[in-house]
Amino acid sequence: MDASAFFFKLLAILVSAKVFAEIFAHLRLPSVLGEVIAGIIIGPSILGIIIPDDTLYLLAEIGILLLLFEVGLDTDIGQLVKLGIQSSLVAVTGILAPALLGFWISNHVLNLPVLVSLFIGGTLVATSIGITVRVLVDLRQHQTTTSRIVLGAAVIDDIAGVVILALLYDFAVTGEVGIMNTAQVLGFIVVFLVIAPVLTKLLVPLIHKLYSGRRTKGMIPTIIVSLILLLAIVSHKVGAPEILGSFAAGVALARRFFLPLGSTIEHYSHDLAEKIEENMKPIINLFVPVFFVVVGASINFKVIDFGSVTFWQIAGVLTVVAIISKMVSGIWVKGSFRKKLSIGTAMVPRGEVGLIFAEIGKKSGIFDDLIYAVVVFIVALTTLFAPVLLRFIMKGEE
Repeated sequence: MDASAFFFKLLAILVSAKVFAEIFAHLRLPSVLGEVIAGIIIGPSILGIIIPDDTLYLLAEIGILLLLFEVGLDTDIGQLVKLGIQSSLVAVTGILAPALLGFWISNHVLNLPVLVSLFIGGTLVATSIGITVRVLVDLRQHQTTTSRIVLGAAVIDDIAGVVILALLYDFAVTGEVGIMNTAQVLGFIVVFLVIAPVLTKLLVPLIHKLYSGRRTKGMIPTIIVSLILLLAIVSHKVGAPEILGSFAAGVALARRFFLPLGSTIEHYSHDLAEKIEENMKPIINLFVPVFFVVVGASINFKVIDFGSVTFWQIAGVLTVVAIISKMVSGIWVKGSFRKKLSIGTAMVPRGEVGLIFAEIGKKSGIFDDLIYAVVVFIVALTTLFAPVLLRFIMKGEE
């Protein structure tokens, strides 16, 4: 891709993202939905202005890293831990219900092969943490109890999705399940999530010193973006999604995350938190919409034969399974039925995570054209369905 072609694609992404985000905000719908639909319109489904490639996927990856950093920065880790049991129950239900039901329906009702059914079950487990948290931010619900439970569950779900994908891929290639290797990776991920915020917090005095002694502009964003990238790399190396590294960085630099190491770090933290938010906001606002437009552009409706009766039979059954099996995850939450429904609905979007499963299934020869089209349809529908429903459910949520 030459420079002018890349610039044109980036121009189309940025302008369409802002235009559609404004339209949807005006309609009192989550702006993230507008950004995803912008991607669908300028992507291969309709206009074909952009076809996502490695360069655009990398730009999108920067966007999701910054989004999860921002979420971590606004996270009250004490409240997240306090609600850990409820989040864990939501996550476990949101993993087991779609996996088991998806496999059973695919294999026993739709008569699909075992390996295909396993991959469908794994795909239905996915929850797009990026879509979920952005919807909560758009609805100004990101500081509520509901949001904290969803965030905790989504983080667990994201880890589980990576582990399940690794297991299924190994099984597809070797015919065996590498339990020991998977357990080792899971152990590394847990240790990383515990240690990364603590180590980052210990760097706060150094970051403050570098900022205080600066002689050039842009010190804070340079330091913070470097830290996000470093933790994303380490996160990838231990087998975790890169976004967990950026989330850990945000949690560590949040005002509410303190270590029992004296008042110095707490003082620096309050001062730095304000500077970080002020300096990072423009960068976050620029890159995050790129991620959601690319997600939309990655959904290609042209692969779907809407005139096929078989397609609608399989897609109809599995879409119901995909939605219901996630929505029931909210039953463990204390509170009203609306609160339970809100949390269950927030776990529905499959987004980019579901597309990753679909692409791996397709490239490995596990999914044929029909099943691939079904999975793309489910990902698209759940990604677009949840934000709209949440807009009406979560009014006045606390």
